[in-house]
Amino acid sequence: MDRQDGRKVTFEEALNEAGFGLYSVVLLSLSGLIIISLVCIAYASTIIVPASACELETTTSQKGLLAAVPVIALLLGAVPWGYLTDIYGRKRMLIILLSSSAVFNGLASISVNWIMLLILQFLSTFFSSGQFSQAMSILSESVPMANRNIVVLLVGSIFLLSQGIMALMAIPIIPLSFSYYMPTLGIYWNSWRSLLLLYSAPSLISIIGLLFISESPKFLFNKGLEREALSVVSRIHKINNIWSKKEFPVLDIQRDRPQTTETKTALTDTFSSLFKRPLLKNTIILSTLFLFQQVGSFVLWLPTVSNQFVRILETGEGSDLTLCAIIRSSINTPPDTTTAPCALNVTSLLLVLSVSALQSIANGLISLIINRTGRRNVVICVTAFCGIAGILVNFVPNAIGSAVLYIVFLIGIIALGLYSAIAVALFPTYLRALAVAFTMTIGRIGTFVSVQVLNRLLNDNCEISFYIYGGIFASSAIVAAFLVDDRQLQPKKILE
Repeated sequence: MDRQDGRKVTFEEALNEAGFGLYSVVLLSLSGLIIISLVCIAYASTIIVPASACELETTTSQKGLLAAVPVIALLLGAVPWGYLTDIYGRKRMLIILLSSSAVFNGLASISVNWIMLLILQFLSTFFSSGQFSQAMSILSESVPMANRNIVVLLVGSIFLLSQGIMALMAIPIIPLSFSYYMPTLGIYWNSWRSLLLLYSAPSLISIIGLLFISESPKFLFNKGLEREALSVVSRIHKINNIWSKKEFPVLDIQRDRPQTTETKTALTDTFSSLFKRPLLKNTIILSTLFLFQQVGSFVLWLPTVSNQFVRILETGEGSDLTLCAIIRSSINTPPDTTTAPCALNVTSLLLVLSVSALQSIANGLISLIINRTGRRNVVICVTAFCGIAGILVNFVPNAIGSAVLYIVFLIGIIALGLYSAIAVALFPTYLRALAVAFTMTIGRIGTFVSVQVLNRLLNDNCEISFYIYGGIFASSAIVAAFLVDDRQLQPKKILE
């Protein structure tokens, strides 16, 4: 670093001086908790819908709506929250959205019927929909470039583990048979209501954590608040080097190029910038990749599928069946009378936890090689391999073998973290949260449709679902090949 100019350096050089330490680890942990908060609220329906079916007397179609409505909320909320985050800041919007989502999710626990549950889950998920891109943005903009890929992928690993954490929280609660009548509301307070209320806890803890961290210094710097940005970077350095007492050598942060009129105009017309050169190609490719990534739709139904899988195997039958044949057989299997009505099997919840752990481990292993192989190349390999595994689920007439291929297919969801990391790298700061939110929204449109389709197909024509979605996912490898090899990108080009 050149310090002959009175220690005036670029933003990235200042952030490198701040280093990676205690503050970075705390922010990484908090970002992970925010992601867990999002999953506990937005995907609570994967456990709550089957668990509440008896009390709310929901039909197959109503269950499909309850599972899909949070996807609509994610779809509608992601882009506006991403835009407001780029305008008003990451920290402020996170506090507002975490508070709102926790309140509406808590109210959902006293729903008197399935329609009230649907409306309140829609609202809680709507307010949580921007948390993923916000957490990714504030984290990636507060750590040195050398650590950026790894921290984004680690948060992605936490995202993948989150459904397992949800299942872990459910294991001691869902099987309970207690029921307390609440005459004012005319409902019974029971296990699924208690669990839904508990799912607000990560959001409340995240709010407390946000009170102790600073706004993204990159956001402040791009808003023209250089002094505030320098103050935040200085604080990051101080906490990161709390034991060494190393002095922060930077006195001023300078722009590596002036903030042009074009950039200022883009701040008032951000959305259209995604559809102009040179960003148009990246927007189209990443939107297509998110759209083709429908493994998440299968993950949404994982607790239900696992429950059906475990139930039929516990009868001592079905060992020579494919996964789809087992799902069909379980429909006619009588319920377990030793547990609460509609309660999910504990073994099936442990299976959900195990699958989530495998997804997280796979994502963590990828983080060890990502800098050498490049994100694009990993995406090509993962989508091709996991997509083909999804197709092969139908060709193995063995319960364990077919289930293993199904799990390999589900591991393909790790591509979501890679797509987000690619978006963070390819889009400039003033568009980053919006770009991540928009491309994810395209995928959520597909997920909404897919959840409804799978709700029918898994029971009526299961094999077709794996042929279609496995094939689409495998074709993502071809689409990803049109992305630039991120190993060839220069730091200045990535982060301008």
